[in-house]
Amino acid sequence: MELQDKLKLVLAGLLVVAGVAGYYLIPESQTVARVAMVVAGVLLAAGAVWLSAPGKSFVTYAQDSVGEAKKVVWPTRKEATQLTGLVFLFVLVLALFMWLVDSGLSWLFYDLILGRG
Repeated sequence: MELQDKLKLVLAGLLVVAGVAGYYLIPESQTVARVAMVVAGVLLAAGAVWLSAPGKSFVTYAQDSVGEAKKVVWPTRKEATQLTGLVFLFVLVLALFMWLVDSGLSWLFYDLILGRG
């Protein structure tokens, strides 16, 4: 990474810190101005990052990710509902099985072997 890019990223960090510092320096009665200071700091920092090489590569990566997400074949509402119901049913059956095993082992050890029933 070049020195220019490092400086842009440091500037972005300083802009966020300045926005947060401005939030605490403005009186509490001016809530809108306090929030605007933080939002401005974050937006300016995002602009500084966007102008750096890592920021540009991130934007390219994000655009490619959105393109790949559009290619995905998403399930229909009916399929999603059926699969969700199947998952809930499996969880219920598994919980029942675990309860039965736990109760059986508890009965075996405490009642039969140790006689503490």
